[in-house]
Amino acid sequence: MDTTTLVILLVIVILIAWMVTLYNRLVSLKANRENAFSDIDVQLKLRFDLVPNIVNTVKWYAKHEKEVLNQVMEARTGFMNAKTIDGKVAANNELNGALKTLFAVAEAYPELKANQNFLRLQEDLSDVENKLAAARRYFNSATKDYNIAVQQFPSVIVARIAGFTTYEYFEIDNPEEKNTPNVEF
Repeated sequence: MDTTTLVILLVIVILIAWMVTLYNRLVSLKANRENAFSDIDVQLKLRFDLVPNIVNTVKWYAKHEKEVLNQVMEARTGFMNAKTIDGKVAANNELNGALKTLFAVAEAYPELKANQNFLRLQEDLSDVENKLAAARRYFNSATKDYNIAVQQFPSVIVARIAGFTTYEYFEIDNPEEKNTPNVEF
């Protein structure tokens, strides 16, 4: 083999090794993002399991608040039926709004607010919400790292060839859900 052929082969080997390295980095970042969502999923399931207890406690005190209770249970069912990350994010946003409305209704019942079971459930839910917020921050950080890698040069070349695309962050879609609901009687 002459020197020119050897140099060309060396360049090709280096180029292939470089592309494999970039591809493996993208795969690793994508897996990290998916793992981060599994942390969110665990917290969502914990919250999901608390919802029936909260609803049953409120139901005993607020028998005529059927619409709000139904809304919470429908949102819970929507979460249970969601299969994709985007579906679970959307279902989570619905459940957030329904729970805010439920707790706003609970404010109208002083005996409910003083009930030890309800207070414990609120504390448990608050704990889960704090863990969920931390898991969301980690998920969004993993998503940011992945999205940057997919968009930065030179990995964008490998990303396009291999079909890697950017992903959405875990955010509240409906701006109204960021506000506390106003419940009037």
